[in-house]
Amino acid sequence: MERCSRVHARHLVEWAKDKPEVLVLSADLTSSTEVDLFRDAYPDRFISAGIAEQNMVSVAGGLAREGYIPFVHTFAVFLYRRACDQIAMSVAYPNLPVKLFGFLPGITTPGGATHQAIEDIAVMRLLPNMTVFECGDATEVESVLDAAIAVNGPVYVRMIRGDIPRLFDADKPFVCDKPRVLRKGADVAVFSSGICTEEVMRVIPALEKRGVAAAHIHMSTFKPCKSPIVTEAIAGASYGVVTVENHLTNGGLATLVAERMVECGTVKRLLACGIRDTFSHGGGRAYLMKEHGLDASAVIRAVETLVGRPLDIPESEISAGVLPDTPKGSPSEAL
Repeated sequence: MERCSRVHARHLVEWAKDKPEVLVLSADLTSSTEVDLFRDAYPDRFISAGIAEQNMVSVAGGLAREGYIPFVHTFAVFLYRRACDQIAMSVAYPNLPVKLFGFLPGITTPGGATHQAIEDIAVMRLLPNMTVFECGDATEVESVLDAAIAVNGPVYVRMIRGDIPRLFDADKPFVCDKPRVLRKGADVAVFSSGICTEEVMRVIPALEKRGVAAAHIHMSTFKPCKSPIVTEAIAGASYGVVTVENHLTNGGLATLVAERMVECGTVKRLLACGIRDTFSHGGGRAYLMKEHGLDASAVIRAVETLVGRPLDIPESEISAGVLPDTPKGSPSEAL
């Protein structure tokens, strides 16, 4: 499995070369949000707003009214926590084409509760007019720019950075409200998003060896979410549904899938793997994913509960899965 480094940094420069209407704003996190190469390539289209996120978002709203397409970059927590009112009133309410890129999703940072965006999808989904995306690999980081600019309104992109895997073919880009069906199966349906998709991909072969046919659906659009792919996967799962997300289980993927089940009148069991109504703390990604129950082992436990029998899958079987470990000292875990 290929791993790629600083995908957004390089791709944004090439993608934006013939789009003079695209401006990039940064809240004093230029290198940390991988827009340093854009700053160097197009200094007249780069705005350093300083550590003033509320002001940056309002400036972006004003630029959008003048015909520009602002791409706002900072850590996710500094967007939806500090600048929530400005996002609502200066961007979402007037339905302006401001694209908000929030980095360090969930527990991908060791920075603790002050830096871990664990409720951003829930907050952004609640805002009228807001489209909400989350990237899961290098292909989606590259192609989400086309998907975002195609939306005639505000978009929030939950972004990953540093050393990231390429899970999906480069010729199969990110498409708004089109979940990726990674595996079909009639026993359980596993919905995953973001960094958790890699964890589920480790588990699927071991489940199949033990006679469990699991459908695996990767979700990259949280709003809108009207695709029939979701309801078809739910309807086809005889034992029930598992969701796995790098977010609180309230307001994110589990809630979204539950909403679709209610809308369709589907009565099935749903087990949610994710952060449960608590703040996290400092720690490495692997450690925090295990602690909060959003890693491969947690998925196995959920499937065992649904099918009603132990599957006896040793950790060595899934840890030696299809994907290599993240290189030690990866920037993806640095501030």
